Amino acid sequence: MRKPLLFASALGVLVALQSPVGATESASPVSANGQLKVCGRQLCNEQGQAVQLRGMSTHGTQWYAQCVTGGSLDALAGDWRADVLRVSTYVQEGGYETDPQRFTALAQKFVDGANRRGMYAVIDWHMLDPGDPDFNLARAKTFFTAMAKKYKDNPGVLYEIANEPSGVSWPKIKSYAEKIIPVIRAQDPDAVVLVGTRAWSSFGVSEGADEQEVVRNPVNSSNIMYTFHLYAASHRGAYLDALNRASDRLPVFVTEFGTQNYAGEGANDFAQSQRFLDLMKRKKISWTNWNYSDDNRSGAVFKSGTCNGSTWAGTGVLKEAGVWIRQRIRE
Repeated sequence: MRKPLLFASALGVLVALQSPVGATESASPVSANGQLKVCGRQLCNEQGQAVQLRGMSTHGTQWYAQCVTGGSLDALAGDWRADVLRVSTYVQEGGYETDPQRFTALAQKFVDGANRRGMYAVIDWHMLDPGDPDFNLARAKTFFTAMAKKYKDNPGVLYEIANEPSGVSWPKIKSYAEKIIPVIRAQDPDAVVLVGTRAWSSFGVSEGADEQEVVRNPVNSSNIMYTFHLYAASHRGAYLDALNRASDRLPVFVTEFGTQNYAGEGANDFAQSQRFLDLMKRKKISWTNWNYSDDNRSGAVFKSGTCNGSTWAGTGVLKEAGVWIRQRIRE
């Protein structure tokens, strides 16, 4: 059994955090649930009980590393009572490809910060443009070898191997997954691996397909889940229905969603967002919201300038979306 992690506050007092399985008041998500695994269509703890993780995703660490600090992680774990932080390492756009050593170290710093506070961490290989995951295959092998080697004895990590594939077929994405998963398993045989789906992780809906292509031709591996991304102001009934159908047949983790349009901009649609959250709560589908930064877009939870300061807790530093999603995580 892997060693559990606890979250101690700056005062050395164990802080009570949300546990998806009703743990004692002193237990953090990781210490309560231990090594996660996929059982049937559910994400389960090491006792085999279904769990739902709820938390936030960082923005790209090449732009917003200043938003992931000891103080902001204290707030996410203690004030927001989040279970999970998704650490997003962009590959292009000034990210990993420009300095692999630096961005690997940065990802590890943030994963460690989340783990020290008792939260799980999703290690997100944020390939986006180009949308063919094979374009970055060699880089992915290098990155995941380093990450899995470091975290092989850590129960607090999950690996997301392709953020949003686009413009490529499901068989090609599946082939990529079957190349990368063994790289992770060679170092860390126990951790859950999250596989991106076609058309910006929409199960193909955004390119006119649906989840049946995955149901009929699943990745040849165990202990994996498939990712689904949604933005409530853009993604309406067809996406809600696809998530509902897919989660009846496959293990699904919503590693990215927003209350705005697909660019993380514009007005919040909280009514449609709540429909998705209600479905995910009912079916115990884990999720991370985009994003934990002070970007000027409406999808960033902090008001502009917050990341240059020292105040993180409470609602005074939050935009409308931040106030809303913080409350949903705390429920």
